[in-house]
Amino acid sequence: MKGIFMLTGLCALLCYTGCTTKEESKEEPARLLVTSPLKMDTTVTQEYVCQIRSIRNIELKAQEKGYLQRVYVDEGQFVKAGQLLFKIMPTLYQAEMEKADAEAQAADIEVQNTQSLADRNIVSKNELALAIAKAKRAKAELALAKAHLAFTDIRAPFDGIVDQLHLKQGSLVEEGELLTSLSDNSQMWVYFNVSEPEYLNYQANLKTKEKMKVELLMANKQVFNHPGYVETIEAEFNNETGNIAFRASFPNREGLLRHGETGSILMKEQMKDAIVIPQKATLEIMDKKYVYIVNKDNVVKLTPVTIAAEIPDLYIIKDGVNEGDKILLEGIRKVQDGDKISFEFEEPEKVLAHLKLESE
Repeated sequence: MKGIFMLTGLCALLCYTGCTTKEESKEEPARLLVTSPLKMDTTVTQEYVCQIRSIRNIELKAQEKGYLQRVYVDEGQFVKAGQLLFKIMPTLYQAEMEKADAEAQAADIEVQNTQSLADRNIVSKNELALAIAKAKRAKAELALAKAHLAFTDIRAPFDGIVDQLHLKQGSLVEEGELLTSLSDNSQMWVYFNVSEPEYLNYQANLKTKEKMKVELLMANKQVFNHPGYVETIEAEFNNETGNIAFRASFPNREGLLRHGETGSILMKEQMKDAIVIPQKATLEIMDKKYVYIVNKDNVVKLTPVTIAAEIPDLYIIKDGVNEGDKILLEGIRKVQDGDKISFEFEEPEKVLAHLKLESE
């Protein structure tokens, strides 16, 4: 009897253990976190690589041949309009001017004598006209000689900064040879390329704005302390890149910016009623973005979305999801298309606030 009792107890224990294991195997999976897209007004900042140019940047070249007699400026020096920069030895041109001056005076005397003779009908009117023509020619030669002499003094055409000096004092200068460059940095022109869709969006915004304000991010990742404005757009798109060049103008009162610098243009665009989702709610497959939408039966559906813009931690969606949809926020790598899930819903405002706290 005692053996029968022990056998009965052992069977009961095995039966209980089997039932417990079966119940545990039916335990529900972990609940996943779900949220919804948020419709909100936001600002998107587009960044474009840019080239910075002086409003005026010209090459100063010799207009006459000769020896560089004097150099009055140094590299990087600020000069005023009309200031003397270089002097080419003027000896030859001075002599030519004096010769032309003497010939002009002689021609004037000849005109006076011929006029006196013509008044007494000793010479014809044609001879007088010929003398007057010779005098005009002599004066023209004098003016030309004066111009050549003036070209030996090279002056600044406007206020600006002198660039590298290509020749030293005493060098033989050929006509047309580069001496230096001069940059007017009082205002800077900044060029950047914009794609066709962005260009069309810009033109649409012009209906309510005269000029779009932009900012300049300098090479040291600091924002330039004066805003600029888009003032002009080139006439044609580049067929190879599909872009068109914009030009923004920036004041440069402190002289910080120099010709040839690089940076980035920051263009801000206001977007009303934008559909926003967290970036971590998306996954990328073959260069396309997807989200899992949870339907009314708690089944996830893998859905492609089109990204309109990107801001820190968030995507602005062009199409693919709507404001009332439920999207999987966490655990997107743990499910597959068509899976039925158990989830907890978190309001999108709370999700966004949490993202901001994490980024801070």
